[in-house]
Amino acid sequence: MVLGLAVHILAAVIWVGGMFFAYVALRPSAGPLEPALRLPLWHRVFSRFFPWVWACVVALLASGYGMVFLGFGGFAGVGPHVHAMQATGIVMVLVFLHLFFAPWQRLRRALAAGDLPGAGRNLEQIRILVAINLALGLITVVIGASGRYW
Repeated sequence: MVLGLAVHILAAVIWVGGMFFAYVALRPSAGPLEPALRLPLWHRVFSRFFPWVWACVVALLASGYGMVFLGFGGFAGVGPHVHAMQATGIVMVLVFLHLFFAPWQRLRRALAAGDLPGAGRNLEQIRILVAINLALGLITVVIGASGRYW
């Protein structure tokens, strides 16, 4: 359980912390850059961050379900906060899957074709999806950290 919990916490911190950094620090700092510089920068950032998100998704699902079934004997043995955390976490995964397979792929193709306006439109969609996932992630962290005290 301790190993599962450690993996779960680290994966959540990496994913949510990465979104927080991108949204609160990098985005405003990169905003004044010209599109010809800003859009390739975001491409490089996401190209490095998204493999970590994939690893975090796998780690969160494996550690979460591992703890539920191996440590608590199934969902009947966990509190409502675990159900809430699972629900928000699944929504986050679905939002990330959409982000990765739709606007991220379109942004990559637009940049490769030199279509900066098209890449910019897709970056804006990614920004909205990251904002949604960041809010969900922060809520999920609070649920996970405080839920046993409900």
